[in-house]
Amino acid sequence: MALQVFTAVTGAAWESELVGELDRADHGVTVVRRCVDIGDLLAAAATGTGQAALLSAELRRLDGDAVARLLAAGVAVVGLVEPGDRTGADRLRQLGVSRVLPADADAAQIARALREAVSGVPATGHDVGDPRAALPVLGLPEDPADRPTGRGRVVAVWGPTGAPGRTTVAVSVADETARLGVSTLLVDADVYGGVVAQVLGLLDESPGIAAAARLASAGTLDVPGLARTAWAVAPQLRVLTGLSRADRWPEVRPQSVETLLEQARRLSALTVVDCAFCVEEDEELSFDTAAPRRNGATVAVLERADTVLCVSGADPVALQRTVRALGQLREVLPDVTPVVVVNQVRRGPVPGDPEQEIATALSRFAGIRVGAFLPADRRAADAALAAGRTLAEVAERSPLRVALRTLAAELAEVPAPTRRGLRRRR
Repeated sequence: MALQVFTAVTGAAWESELVGELDRADHGVTVVRRCVDIGDLLAAAATGTGQAALLSAELRRLDGDAVARLLAAGVAVVGLVEPGDRTGADRLRQLGVSRVLPADADAAQIARALREAVSGVPATGHDVGDPRAALPVLGLPEDPADRPTGRGRVVAVWGPTGAPGRTTVAVSVADETARLGVSTLLVDADVYGGVVAQVLGLLDESPGIAAAARLASAGTLDVPGLARTAWAVAPQLRVLTGLSRADRWPEVRPQSVETLLEQARRLSALTVVDCAFCVEEDEELSFDTAAPRRNGATVAVLERADTVLCVSGADPVALQRTVRALGQLREVLPDVTPVVVVNQVRRGPVPGDPEQEIATALSRFAGIRVGAFLPADRRAADAALAAGRTLAEVAERSPLRVALRTLAAELAEVPAPTRRGLRRRR
């Protein structure tokens, strides 16, 4: 049976000839509808009469949400760009199109790409889906200056509900890695109430993650654009502030977050993301079509992070919440193994040796080892919060700050400075 395909490449001089070539019987492809715009394409995809869509980078109002809706409707997407149009190819990749071909490719190659997209075959060097293969396929010279010098790492700071100290850990880890000479980007991706801007004394009405998400949705987010939307608070530290209001969560879509993280890896050696607590996907059950996913941003970050820190409190109630949250995370993302960081460790809530008792409880009920213990230091934490500064600025000798500095050095894979080294630098 021939593959049923929609096309949306209006305005291109080669569109009619391409459709005629694809309709030849020996290619195994049938064009069932030639759509005039993105609205027409989405309506056709909703009918279920097609299995793939062939669209051009110049299609008006094409964004990441439209591509996500096509994929949710079970329609594989293949993009076409003018020969030599590197910008158009990069934009389509940002929008989530895994296969991009030059318009002068022969019909047999395009038909093969459509069949592979429908069958789920990973993109190869024959198309532009792989950024490393993009330039040769487009016939452009490979410019080393256009490629990132390295691929940065992403650390997601997550944890159960109940204010276990996710933001404190995220801000402190980002600040400490920057002080260790590692270029760092701190991203506030908490869609339920991000407060990174307030903790650092920044203007929370700045565009931040909402502006970066809009650029990503339009396919125009790049490294300079991401740098412009972030605050430069220190020579090695940038901060992408969160949503000013929790009801603006629809502006931060999962596809946009994925693109943001990819550009963040190019911008900084380490990206620290402060995530929301919730990972459930029940909202999808209430919709017949592609559903809005408030927790999709959190799931996208956790799924693509190199390291996931699960921040837990040290009292019995917080530990119970952590055990439940870890179980839910295991159901949603079974391939993610978080590193548990127990915050606010002190004597009193837990009898005996708190570290030993907590480690035993989490090993027994969650089957996981504790990666780090952070001591409670209410005085230092309150001083930092009141001043809108970091622990290193207001209480550099705090036991909490020392523990966070050690954790940051491990995450950044650099040696932690000793107290003697700190005094020498001062």
